[in-house]
Amino acid sequence: MTSSSERAADPGALATTRLLLRRWRETDLAPFAALNADPEVMAHFVMPLTPEQSNAFVRERIMPHFVQYGYGLWAVERRDTHAFIGFVGLCWQEFPAAFTPALEVGWRLARSQWGHGFATEAADAAIDFGFTDTDVDEIVSMTSSGHGASRAVMERLHMHRDPADDFDHPRVPEGHRLKRHVLYRLRRSDWEAGQRGVAQ
Repeated sequence: MTSSSERAADPGALATTRLLLRRWRETDLAPFAALNADPEVMAHFVMPLTPEQSNAFVRERIMPHFVQYGYGLWAVERRDTHAFIGFVGLCWQEFPAAFTPALEVGWRLARSQWGHGFATEAADAAIDFGFTDTDVDEIVSMTSSGHGASRAVMERLHMHRDPADDFDHPRVPEGHRLKRHVLYRLRRSDWEAGQRGVAQ
């Protein structure tokens, strides 16, 4: 539950037991750049980002999405230490593919924060927001076919994959080892059924 002080600081913040999903601050840029420069964090992306590219990603893509939609890829902060650990949230994808435009739930966390269930915890809150505060009928997630850890998160979120939906990502160069992607889907009806099950 989000505290009154957290709501006052950021009315659009979401909170879980251990995490705060909030708007971005200038102080997030340096740790985010370090995260994006880590070869292990970026192993399933085409390449690590320079500090300039990382800052541009926040200022030119993440922040404008919040302006346009009122939600997006939230900065994630641990509630116990107040440390920035990465992002989790919702982003509209419009690149050319059979399933786009689509609202994607995605995450990218610092390597030191892996293995604690933070991605699943925060993504679950983002999905709840997506189905509660928007009228979308489906939320998707995607990753390179070999990214087992990310696929495991999608499965813990009760998202489903149909191999017929697998696709070559148009933003990945031809011949690149990460070209092939898998798509996971969560339909509103399945999410609602899950919520009813939790309430019982």
